[in-house]
Amino acid sequence: MLGPVILAASRSDKMRRLVSAAPVTKPVVNRFIPGETVDQVIPIVADLTAKGLEVTLDVVGEDITTREQAAAARDAYLELIDRLEDLGLGTKAEMSVKLSMFGQSLEGGHELALANVRPVVEAAAAIGTTVTLDAEDHTTLDSMFAIHEELRKDFPRTGCVIQAYLFRTEDDARRLAANGSRVRIVKGAYKEPASVAYQDKAEIDKAYVRILKILMEGEGYPMIGSHDPRLIAVTQELARRAGRKMDEYEFQMLYGIRSDEHLRLAAEGHRMRVYTAYGTDWYGYFMRRLAEKPANLLFFVRSMITKN
Repeated sequence: MLGPVILAASRSDKMRRLVSAAPVTKPVVNRFIPGETVDQVIPIVADLTAKGLEVTLDVVGEDITTREQAAAARDAYLELIDRLEDLGLGTKAEMSVKLSMFGQSLEGGHELALANVRPVVEAAAAIGTTVTLDAEDHTTLDSMFAIHEELRKDFPRTGCVIQAYLFRTEDDARRLAANGSRVRIVKGAYKEPASVAYQDKAEIDKAYVRILKILMEGEGYPMIGSHDPRLIAVTQELARRAGRKMDEYEFQMLYGIRSDEHLRLAAEGHRMRVYTAYGTDWYGYFMRRLAEKPANLLFFVRSMITKN
């Protein structure tokens, strides 16, 4: 039951300071977050795409408190898009954004987030790529889905994320699958109460498969966010049953986790996208990666022990 504890720590300023100050933290963080600036991450994108992989880029950062920070987040993505265009990487790399970073939680946040994310979506479309709206905690989802629907009026390839551990997600999947949108399915990485989310791993896995079946049988484009070998095999079987070709869905995995599997799936002809985060405000993202899988936490602990 370490996951909920780590997720709680991801919101703790005291733990943020402690983990950030630990001498061994940076080398371990680099496994999941390969850079803090555009200049550092662009060579990573070039390397991954040269290997036949595609990329999702996430400028990490959450819990902003001012409109100026929201505008800065917008500008960071616009700078990224400019660099991708300059290097001709636009068709191989999409963007993933958290609306909290664009001001969603501030006063008038729904309208503010929409106003900030729209120019990013527009700029992405201009270079031949798109944006996916990340799912955050359950209290933000109605706003996220409404913004997603609004953006798709002008940019129909705009994607969104659904989380298997939430009770509501099967209904969300039916609506989105019928609507033909791009949908990334993940298990979920926020601390959610038992009133809205499954707490047992086996129940989450069952829900994931049910939702994946809905997406595969629908009219949209499923994006499977998982490193679980069983779910990867289930995906391939459900795609076969639904008569989907390999370019009619894709796998997505995190940078730094199961890299050999990234290459294996790509070599088999699957679309394989590597979710690559960068930026200075890495703490929340890093802690959720530890919470998702015990092996990630053990990797971190072993690194701390061997460095001391």
